[in-house]
Amino acid sequence: MTVLMNRRSFVAASGAAALASTLPTGAFALDNAQARALVDALVGEINAVIDSGKAEKAMFGAFERIFKTYGDTSYIAAYAMGVDARRATASQKKAFSKAFTGYISRKYGARFREFIGGRLEVQGVKKVKSFYRVRTIAHLKGEAPFEVDFHVSDRSGKNLFFNMYIEGINMLLTEREEIGAMLDRRKGNIDKMIADLKKAG
Repeated sequence: MTVLMNRRSFVAASGAAALASTLPTGAFALDNAQARALVDALVGEINAVIDSGKAEKAMFGAFERIFKTYGDTSYIAAYAMGVDARRATASQKKAFSKAFTGYISRKYGARFREFIGGRLEVQGVKKVKSFYRVRTIAHLKGEAPFEVDFHVSDRSGKNLFFNMYIEGINMLLTEREEIGAMLDRRKGNIDKMIADLKKAG
């Protein structure tokens, strides 16, 4: 319990500073129009999935493909693993990245699945240091609209989103804390965390 609280306290105290120090840095070839075009395409695919009427499992498969196509999944997974990556083997890192991509696809796919009957709509783009924040609005039936923002960079050599905020909740920081908590519950055993991650979401 003490270890878990220490980790969570550390994340809460230093998460913003850690995120700022590891933000993707691109070659600045990316511009407003390209960042918006990426999110326009991403949002179009998400809207198509939530309008498709597919079964839950099929939707999650579609969302995983979308994450792999439009998301910098390698960066997101590495950030989520944090300092624990220093003691992980190359094979563990690879297995974690694959399991983590499936996990976030199910987790955030379930969130987007709640948008059935609604839609995401791109509102605007703003440059923030070395990346672009693309603001979208989620319109759901019976609920007040809320923001879903995507952070876009070209650091990987491709235009991809590397973070998103849903109603102000930061995906990168949330997942780093979640993975840290999972490791704490498994006494730091990376293999057990990966095995359980495959079933989580």
